[in-house]
Amino acid sequence: MNPAAAFRALHQGRATGDPLILPGPWDAASARVFEEAGFPALATPSAGVSASLGYEDGSTPAREMFAAVTRIVRSVSVPVSADIEDGYGLAPKELVDRLLETGAVGCNLEDSAGGALKEPARHADWLAEVRVEAGDRIFINARVDTYIRGLPDLDATIARVRAYVAAGADGVYPFAAPADHLPKIAAAVPAPVNMAALPDGPTPRRLSELGATRITFGPGLQHRATQALRDIAQQVRAL
Repeated sequence: MNPAAAFRALHQGRATGDPLILPGPWDAASARVFEEAGFPALATPSAGVSASLGYEDGSTPAREMFAAVTRIVRSVSVPVSADIEDGYGLAPKELVDRLLETGAVGCNLEDSAGGALKEPARHADWLAEVRVEAGDRIFINARVDTYIRGLPDLDATIARVRAYVAAGADGVYPFAAPADHLPKIAAAVPAPVNMAALPDGPTPRRLSELGATRITFGPGLQHRATQALRDIAQQVRAL
């Protein structure tokens, strides 16, 4: 089984209450910590990686993001999916080639750019091109940004997730969808649904009960690690 197939298989046959938990490493050291803890795969957060590189979320140059993903992949033996935002304006072939060069077996691709939603049919066509170039070598997780880009509408979200799965996406990620929308979104597509576990939101188990197959954390774990480092810094100052 090739690495992408092994990663894809982790999403299948999940029991309710037992989602696939994918922590988000932001550098090689954090990736090794998560692997040592026993997680079967990892999913990088673009915001966390950007912070580690000294950039605001969304402003990291593509070459630096791909280089960071490469270092993370090389540091562990488990599959890694990479958050590559909206694809950095790259043509599908170049995007797939550069992603495969990192060793990643999956990616998040979001349907907004510059703070605005993309036209769904055009984005679906682009995803279909990415699928053709990737074949079965990449798990494509299509992030849907309706809830954070001024269109918090369930019907609009369902229309997008259906279009993206029809275009070849392996999974969908309705970012920041309300918990009460999740069951209807999950019922609308025959594909794994990714949800982010947020500090003030439902637990991973509860998200699974509502229909999520896979749980990620965005930059949340990196934020917690940074806060822990602040606490350590204060302790050191007090020595």
